[in-house]
Amino acid sequence: MKRIILSTVLIVTVCVISFAGKPVAEGKTFSALGDYRIENADNPVLLNGKELEAFVISYANTGMKVTLAIDKTRKCKKYYVLSDKLSVQYVCNDRYFGVEQLGRELKNDGYSTDNHAINHQEYFHQRLITDGNNSDLDNSRLIAAYFPFLIKDPKGLIAEI
Repeated sequence: MKRIILSTVLIVTVCVISFAGKPVAEGKTFSALGDYRIENADNPVLLNGKELEAFVISYANTGMKVTLAIDKTRKCKKYYVLSDKLSVQYVCNDRYFGVEQLGRELKNDGYSTDNHAINHQEYFHQRLITDGNNSDLDNSRLIAAYFPFLIKDPKGLIAEI
């Protein structure tokens, strides 16, 4: 019995390790930050007292890492996009998928949208990206592709080659 349990634990450990670091999705942003890569986060994110599923988005031309945390409610999904440079949320409901500034409820966790760091023209273009009937993977890809355009000065983030 001990051998079976030990074997099961060993197999599960090997499977978890083999999946670590593998991308969930990859694609192009057509921005200065370059191509994106979405991976599972090592740990869930704790926001507003909830433990949320999380992903890490990285970009080819910068060392900036963006955390994407998904909060699923009955009527809506909120995708919290958190980085050192800019934090916003994308909202998905029955009617639309688009960007919003972070709500006041996240100020207690230390997150807010900096109006000086956001490209307002692009923000208003992203208020409605598509209808709200996409999967989490599709929405995550859209976020990874569109988010770099919200940063007011993305050239300051690009790594020197």
